[in-house]
Amino acid sequence: MADSTRIWHPSPERMAGANLTRFMQCLARRRGVRVSDYAALHAWSVAQPEAFWSELARFADVRADWGTGPVLSDAKAMPGAKFFPGAKLNFAQNLLRYRDEQPALIFRNERGQRRQLSFRELHDAVARVATWLEVHGVGPGDRIAAVLPDIPEACIAMLATAARGAIWSSCSPDFAPSALLERFGQIGPKVLFCTDGYTYAGKAFDCLPAAASLIRNIPGIEHVAVVSYLHPRAQLTGMDRAEHFEELGGSHAELRFECVNFNDPLYILYSSGTTGAPKCIVHGVGGTLLQHQKEHLLHTDLKRSDRLFYYTTCSWMMWNWQMSALAGGTALVLYDGSPFYPDPGALWRLAEEEGVTVFGTSARYLVSMEKSEFKPTERVDLTALRTILSTGSPLPAATFAHIYRDIKEDVQISSISGGTDIVSCFGLGCPLLPVHPGELQCLGLGMRVEVFDESGTSVKGEPGELVCTAPFPAMPVGFWNDPDGCKYRALSERVAPRRPRPHHQARRPRDPRPLGRHAQTRRGPHRHRRALLGARGDAGYPRDTRGGPAIQG
Repeated sequence: MADSTRIWHPSPERMAGANLTRFMQCLARRRGVRVSDYAALHAWSVAQPEAFWSELARFADVRADWGTGPVLSDAKAMPGAKFFPGAKLNFAQNLLRYRDEQPALIFRNERGQRRQLSFRELHDAVARVATWLEVHGVGPGDRIAAVLPDIPEACIAMLATAARGAIWSSCSPDFAPSALLERFGQIGPKVLFCTDGYTYAGKAFDCLPAAASLIRNIPGIEHVAVVSYLHPRAQLTGMDRAEHFEELGGSHAELRFECVNFNDPLYILYSSGTTGAPKCIVHGVGGTLLQHQKEHLLHTDLKRSDRLFYYTTCSWMMWNWQMSALAGGTALVLYDGSPFYPDPGALWRLAEEEGVTVFGTSARYLVSMEKSEFKPTERVDLTALRTILSTGSPLPAATFAHIYRDIKEDVQISSISGGTDIVSCFGLGCPLLPVHPGELQCLGLGMRVEVFDESGTSVKGEPGELVCTAPFPAMPVGFWNDPDGCKYRALSERVAPRRPRPHHQARRPRDPRPLGRHAQTRRGPHRHRRALLGARGDAGYPRDTRGGPAIQG
C-alpha cells in the first residue's frame, strides 16, 4: 500500500522521546547493533532471540536471579523451548517495585463511585491479603480462583496470589454458574475470591448464589473471601468458610515474595468452550512478564507519567495484560459497568476527568460509537489522550476515519492482535511508525510471524494463515492436568496437519510494514503456530462491547 494512505504520523519530538528510540540507542552502545528503523530492529530481534530477550530484560529492569543457564534451551522445539530455564523471580515483586504516593489504581464505576490507591497503599493492601494466604498455607502450585469485576480488589488479590508464587485464574461475575464450574472445577482451587454482586446498565445482580454453588461443587475450596461491592456489607449466611475481604490479614503485615522458576505457572486462562470443555491454558511467570514489558514499554510507549485505561473484565486476557503495566509505574484506570450507561459518553468523560493517556477498548465498541450521536470532539477535552488501542476483531478502515474525525485528530490508533493462547500480542502498535487505515502498524519484536498459503509456503501480498515459526517467551506452559504435555502436543498435531487447513486468513503486504488490514486479528492453525483455542463462543458472557471469549483479541 502506498505511503500516501497514511492518516497519522508521530511527530519528531514524540519519536525522539519514545522508549523504543532509547532501546535502540542502548543496543548501539551495549552491543554495537545499529538499526536505522523499526523494520531493521524487528529483523534483528527475530534473528538474534537470545540477544534481544536478554537486552529487553535489562532495559525493563526485570528483577530476577538469572542464574548461569542459557537464555534459550531446546530452541527448535515447539512446544518445548524454554527461555531463561535457570532464572528465578517473583511476578508481584516486579509489579510492586514502586512504593511512593503516585497513583497506582484509579477506579470508577457506573454508580459514580471513585477510589484511588497509591503505589504505597497498593503494596500495603497486597501485603495484607498475601499474609492471609500464607497463614492458610497457600504457596507455589496452589490455584486461586476469582469471580470479580474489574475492581481494585481483583488486582490486590491477583498480586497477593503471585507474591505467594501461586496460580491465579479469574472469571467475570456475569458468567453463569455452570460456566464457572466447568472452568474452576478442572483446576481445583484452594481459595476463592468473589463479589457479592455488581451492576450493569443500572441493574443489580446478586453473585452470592453462584459463589455458594462453586463452594458446594468444588471440594478443594478451603477458604473464601467475599468483597462487599454491591452492598455495604455482604451477608455471608449459609456460605461455609467465607470471610469478608476487607477484614483479611493485619494492618501491619509484611509482604514477602516467594521466588519461583521463570517458567513456573502464573495464570490459567480458558478457551471459549464451544468445542467441548474449556481448555485450561497455563501461562508462565517470566514469559508473561517479559512479553508484557516489551509490549508496554516499547510498543505502547508507557511511562510513569501515563494513565492506562482498558475497558475489560477479569475474564478477558486484556485484564491480565493491563495489570502488568504496574511494573513500569504506570497508573491503571479501572472501570466497571456498561460503556453506554447512562449514555454513550460514559467512557470518554472518564478519559477526560482522569487524564487518560492510553485508551484501550474493543473494535466493536469503537464501531458502536461510530453509530452513536455522541462525538467526543464536541463534548469532552481529550488533550491528555495520545493513543487508542483496539482489539477483539478487525477495526474497519472507516472506523479509523471516524476516530480522527469525531474522537481526536492527533492520536495514534494501535489496532493490536493476539489472544488468550499467548496472553499477549502478535501484531502491535509502534510509536515510530505511521498509521494506515485498516492496518496493524507492525509485528511484535521478537515474534517471527509469517503468512503461509495452503501448501505451507510463506507468501507476501497474498491471503493465507498467520504462522509464528520460532519460540517466544509467552508461549503457553501447557494445559492444566497435562503433566507430561501429551494433550498439548496431541492438540498441536491434530489442529496442524502437514498442509495448514484454511481457517483464519491474513495478508502480508509487500512493504516494510509487516501486516496489513486483513491480518488485524486473524490467525490460523499450523504446526509452528500451535493454535490452542477452539471456535469462539460467548460462554455466558454479557452482550456488551468489552470483547471477551466471543471475540478475544
